[in-house]
Amino acid sequence: MWKIEPEVAEFLEELHKRVTIGVVGGSDYTKIAEQLGERDEVINKFDYVFAENGTVQYKNGQLVSKQAIQDHLGEELLQELINFCLNYIALLKLPKKRGTFIEFRSGMLNISPIGRSCTMEERIEFSELDKKERIRENFVAALQREFAGKGLRFSRGGMISFDVFPEGWDKRYCLDILDEERFDIIHFFGNETTPGGNDYEIYDDPRTVGHSIQSPHDTVQRCREIFFPETVNES
Repeated sequence: MWKIEPEVAEFLEELHKRVTIGVVGGSDYTKIAEQLGERDEVINKFDYVFAENGTVQYKNGQLVSKQAIQDHLGEELLQELINFCLNYIALLKLPKKRGTFIEFRSGMLNISPIGRSCTMEERIEFSELDKKERIRENFVAALQREFAGKGLRFSRGGMISFDVFPEGWDKRYCLDILDEERFDIIHFFGNETTPGGNDYEIYDDPRTVGHSIQSPHDTVQRCREIFFPETVNES
């Protein structure tokens, strides 16, 4: 699993002294914490932590809100969705399949054709194959046809999976709590900012200034230009 590099972590600490910072991700809190720190230290490094597109919200180290997809969709639709995905995956022919094809999260389902328990090498192999054969794109298209009009949205993210969630539960969900804070400007940095990517909606939202980035180091550079202009001019 990808983990934050020490120099990026150090910069975020420096940035935190100057502006309010938050992180929003499609993963659950445990995975975000593994990537950005050690367990509960993450909620103390950021003013806001929005897990699962913001349906699980932490502010100043405290859990303030948590939604449940089963309560919103209902058990009947949820089981139809799960059964369709399992049947679709069963018919897929891939070089490798592993385990955890459907991960049930509070605010979404994460669907992985290869299975989330694959190794990093297998993850890379699937990602390269997916670029050529559009495995996830075709899977999503089949879901869109099957569940048209059922109030579901689908977005790709990462290398091996895509998310399924109720309409309105994309990353813009976190903006609701931020609206209450009345920030003058909200900058958003993301790498999946094209239509269908899990950063697209919040990147394109008029409430944010969106920045499309390619890597954590790209994010650091952009932030230096915006929030530390004196250091950029010096260099």
